[in-house]
Amino acid sequence: MTDIRPQGAAILQPAGWPAPRGYANGMAATGRLVVTGGVVGWDADERFPEGIVAQVHQALSNIRAILAEAGAEPHHLVRLTWYVTDMDAYLEARRDLGGVYRNVFGAHFPAMALVQVVRLVEPPALVEIEATAVVPE
Repeated sequence: MTDIRPQGAAILQPAGWPAPRGYANGMAATGRLVVTGGVVGWDADERFPEGIVAQVHQALSNIRAILAEAGAEPHHLVRLTWYVTDMDAYLEARRDLGGVYRNVFGAHFPAMALVQVVRLVEPPALVEIEATAVVPE
């Protein structure tokens, strides 16, 4: 597989630690910082699709659009923080979510955190994702 990380980016993998699956323990990069707010899975008309898989697909697509506004691409991502309202629903859909992720972002897996929250600002939202990218200058 071709390494598509931005020049100067490195995956941080301490010696002896098990290899993570679907995320990196940490990343280091140099360049211009691009940060999103919390992005939910609604469309341009503020409509939410049904279910966590469809909302994650839309949220990731929305993040991709925001990155494009800054001249960034998914392989520039160094961190994602996911907030979900139902951890069990996330875990049950993990395989489908992985497919959706790879469909939108490819096989680039930055440092990630997953947090269950009581609710999100938009009541129909099941997931909200914050993204940080570093674009080489």
